[in-house]
Amino acid sequence: MKKIAAKWFATYIHHKNQSWIKDPIGAQQRTFEDLITKAKTTLFGKDHNFDSITSYADFKKQVPVCDYEGLRPYLEKMVAGEADILWPGRPLYFAKTSGTTSGAKYIPISKESMPSHTTAARDAILNYIHETGNTDFVTGKQIFLQGSPELDTTNGIPTGRLSGIAAHYVPSYLQQNRMPSWETNCIDDWETKVDAIIKETLPENMTLIAGIPSWVQMYFERLMEENKQLVGSIFPNFSLFVYGGVNFDPYKNLFAQMIGRTVDSIELFPASEGFFAYQDCQDHKGLLLLTNNGIFYEFIKVETFYEEAPQRYSLEEVEIGVNYVLILNTNAGLWGYNIGDTVRFVSTSPYRVVVTGRIKHYISAFGEHVIGKEVETALNAALQDQTAAVREFTVAPQIDPPSGLPYHQWYIEFEQPPKDLARFAQTIDVALREQNIYYNDLRKGSVLRDLVISPVQAGGFQTYMKKIGKLGGQNKVPRLKNDRSIADSLPIEEN
Repeated sequence: MKKIAAKWFATYIHHKNQSWIKDPIGAQQRTFEDLITKAKTTLFGKDHNFDSITSYADFKKQVPVCDYEGLRPYLEKMVAGEADILWPGRPLYFAKTSGTTSGAKYIPISKESMPSHTTAARDAILNYIHETGNTDFVTGKQIFLQGSPELDTTNGIPTGRLSGIAAHYVPSYLQQNRMPSWETNCIDDWETKVDAIIKETLPENMTLIAGIPSWVQMYFERLMEENKQLVGSIFPNFSLFVYGGVNFDPYKNLFAQMIGRTVDSIELFPASEGFFAYQDCQDHKGLLLLTNNGIFYEFIKVETFYEEAPQRYSLEEVEIGVNYVLILNTNAGLWGYNIGDTVRFVSTSPYRVVVTGRIKHYISAFGEHVIGKEVETALNAALQDQTAAVREFTVAPQIDPPSGLPYHQWYIEFEQPPKDLARFAQTIDVALREQNIYYNDLRKGSVLRDLVISPVQAGGFQTYMKKIGKLGGQNKVPRLKNDRSIADSLPIEEN
């Protein structure tokens, strides 16, 4: 009965969603008008003359692009308990995140925006069912590796990690299938939590597993240590992996080894600020941009972002193949908000994006402006060239080496190292030069020498993340840093 109901519901939602998928520009225009109308009487709306906004051109003139710091005066009023500041009323929740420059961030979630998180996650899975016809996983157990659902309060407003907040919205028809138990999910220490999850899931018929790849990897490794089998043998009916937060390509070989077979996957693009896109087709890497999800999107070309007044583009103005900084205007009251992610469109019919990195996560110590997507693509080229498996990696500039020219230093923790590390490094270098003309010019001009790979000791990245208090949950290791704050903290293997 569950399989039949799942197929019926998936078909219904698929047809329902066609209205905005086939008219994305119209959906964005309706979203824009709705946001402006509802926020006119808020403090932000009054300060920025929302009453006089009749077009996107008006909006750009009156609402600046900003980050958390730019909205902080308004957000602090909301945190203090004031109403009608960025959005009508008071927030339903605060999603608390850790910022690098802003300290703790309190991202508002409104009664209008909360459904956008849960509905998008549901629709991603239903879309998969409609596309593939696979419903085998709906009768088994499903696990979502996430933060604790225990919430604090901030002036009467429940506050916690987004994943913990979302745990309160699991539909009743999934409650019997959902794992881990509430008690286990509330464990704060990540390593203790994983051990408890293993005890609960080992005897079960696990069919769907979801989470950030690096933390699912830790769960898989502990499972294999405990049971001395591959994950695919421990859970023979495991058939769907749902993930987000990082590019999965560097993990593919390792996951294939750990599982022992291929399973389907769905990539998601969520954040505390909203749910932006999901993979709608197994044959396409791009993620379907959700144009009716309470968010009006803007885009700024990466190369112009740090100009004094960079051009802002609406969805109908974007081009395929260009890297853009993603700017949000949401039904939780974030306006002209730079979330920090960069995307590239791979299709405009429908609008599909790939996440290319973080605007703050890049290397440009020598003017090369290498971004996350470029290093991930280069690493993937090396993994295609030689058999190897990567657990984690990050890249940093070495500006002042003891001898010779400066270089990019790649810190890679291998599960299975390549047979020829020098060739592996050369393949990465060539692939990076092919993607980034500035890096290529620096290499040709002998400003930079060949990149250097420094193998990291087993468990080195986990040790680092634990040391800085970011082990587990939704935390991710940055792929690049323009300084050596991560690099110099990692333990390197002895030669």
